[in-house]
Amino acid sequence: MYNVALLVFPGVQALDVFGPSDVFAEANRFLLPDAHYQLELISTEREVLRCSNGLRIHPDRYFGDVEDEYDLLLVMGGPALVQEALDEAVHAWLREASRRARRFGSICNGALTLARAGLLDGRVVTTHWNDAAVLAALCPTARVESDRIFIQDGNLYTSAGVTAGIDLSLYLLAQDHGPEIALNVAKRLVVFLQRAGGQSQFSPYLTPYAEASSPIAQIQQYVLGHIGDDLSIETLAAVARMSKRNFSRTFVRDTHITPAEFVESARIDAARVMLENSTIPLKTVAYRCGLRDTDHLRMAFKRRRGVTPQQYRLNFASQIER
Repeated sequence: MYNVALLVFPGVQALDVFGPSDVFAEANRFLLPDAHYQLELISTEREVLRCSNGLRIHPDRYFGDVEDEYDLLLVMGGPALVQEALDEAVHAWLREASRRARRFGSICNGALTLARAGLLDGRVVTTHWNDAAVLAALCPTARVESDRIFIQDGNLYTSAGVTAGIDLSLYLLAQDHGPEIALNVAKRLVVFLQRAGGQSQFSPYLTPYAEASSPIAQIQQYVLGHIGDDLSIETLAAVARMSKRNFSRTFVRDTHITPAEFVESARIDAARVMLENSTIPLKTVAYRCGLRDTDHLRMAFKRRRGVTPQQYRLNFASQIER
């Protein structure tokens, strides 16, 4: 039996709770009874809680009454955590509970609570990209990697925003029971198994994106629709009917990156999708994404993703094929 505790509080993000809990609950369908997950909602309050979306949940136990040793202890996130810390008594309980737990961590900006409890010093962590700066300020000794889906640092597990809690839970499930069980759960939940921990939290297809009223927005759409074509400054400026100088200046003004940076980001993201969902050769991926050859693909992918295309495919696509 795997005991899993989810720490909740008034204003908790509902999907932070329901995403991971559904992963572990669905896993029980495929496991023998003595390997089941037993979930508990541990609350900072004694009464029914209202989530940030208005839904009400009835926790199992009040934190002050809990002295159990958990296999996994996860702190949930919520919009209010950016401005409002939980009580110091909760932080003290977390320090003791995490010491007793085999594994502990957070979903979304629940990492802010771990930081305030002094549990992230010197650790490598992630959180929702929008709260990464707040987390870094709360715990300057932590290395906050804001462009990661989830991170394992020893027995500490942290995830990015909201749905990334599902990715982390599938990762934990695969650690406990192997990739086949995790794949079965992913199929039932109709989600990917699994977005790799090193994946970006958001796609350059969506950000940095120019406002719809900007002529640059049309150029970005052109880039995404012609990813394998010539996307030089000269070509894009001609499509925009601007001089090269004016086009470059306007692009940077409206997106805060250069045209070349956007084009490369879009091409690497297109390559990422191909690596995740196909077994086509790298030279074909490079050609279709406009990256000239495998050497250029390898260098650009490593620079932007931190791993080679081969490593990325091995980490993600091979699990899909099982």
